[in-house]
Amino acid sequence: MSFRKQQASGPERSQEEEQVKINEVRQLIGPVANKVPCQCSDASILRFLKARNWNTKKAAKMFKEALKWRIEYKPEKILWDDVAQEAETGKLYRANYFDNQGRTVLVMRPGFQNTNSVEGQIKYLVYCMENAIAKLDQTQDQMVWLIDFQKWNKASVSVKVTRETARVLQDRYPERLGIAILYNPPKVFESFWLLVKPFLENKTYKKVRFVYSDLPLSKKVMESLFDMDKLESAFGGKSKDNFDYESYAKRMRDEELKQRSGGDALLLQSDQMSEVNETDLLVSDVSSEVSDGDSPYNNEIGSILEGLDEMQRLQLECKGKTDNDAGELKK
Repeated sequence: MSFRKQQASGPERSQEEEQVKINEVRQLIGPVANKVPCQCSDASILRFLKARNWNTKKAAKMFKEALKWRIEYKPEKILWDDVAQEAETGKLYRANYFDNQGRTVLVMRPGFQNTNSVEGQIKYLVYCMENAIAKLDQTQDQMVWLIDFQKWNKASVSVKVTRETARVLQDRYPERLGIAILYNPPKVFESFWLLVKPFLENKTYKKVRFVYSDLPLSKKVMESLFDMDKLESAFGGKSKDNFDYESYAKRMRDEELKQRSGGDALLLQSDQMSEVNETDLLVSDVSSEVSDGDSPYNNEIGSILEGLDEMQRLQLECKGKTDNDAGELKK
């Protein structure tokens, strides 16, 4: 995997300029925008525009591909019982509090991986993303990721799962990251990040915070982001609550029951998606060459996860070289 310097996404645009771009993308998307208004809001289109550095043709192409994925994968129909096994260790879960800006908080603990199924892990990731987005404050469209490195080691990260995770997040959920907190990461990860940092967009690494429990400055970072009375003690907060599978499962089932008893949004979304046909999603002929704006590292969450992937690959290469050298010495 190679890293390339990315083109900046350009200066901030006025609301009027943004609306012009949104309207252009809506026109390129075509009739499907009217068939699935729940997925084609201005806010949704805006996220895809930002992910493609305001290139309307590429944003429209990416948007249609995401809609096609939603029709085929049906993320809105994934139920808790479909993914419950993946959640048993608390490797990924939605916190029961928001950050100080009202953003949903997702906690990731890669050291608590409990299954080997790529399909199952990705399905659970999609479930968590849909669940987190559904709980976002109306004024927010981004979330916070708290990444806990407790029990983490190089074997914790599957290259295949990491790549698929990055692909899903960057292609299907662009511009959803507000900030990522890397809590007590191993030194090897920090060293790798410093190496990669010059090749990433400013907006990406500015959203990443390395936080260490033994540093006073870290406490200030966490206090600026969270209500410390609600934040778990594992992240330096005062709350004694820890992940409890049974309680979390009940919470998810209760929310699911409440959603589906009301029926409206999810049923409407599913009905709208069923009205879309293949011709609605034909993607216009946009150059398939990957430009700076199309780089997989243009997505913040994808950048972080691909960093974990690359770090593991480098470690495996070093281990292989060490083993080979040891073998030569034995000879």
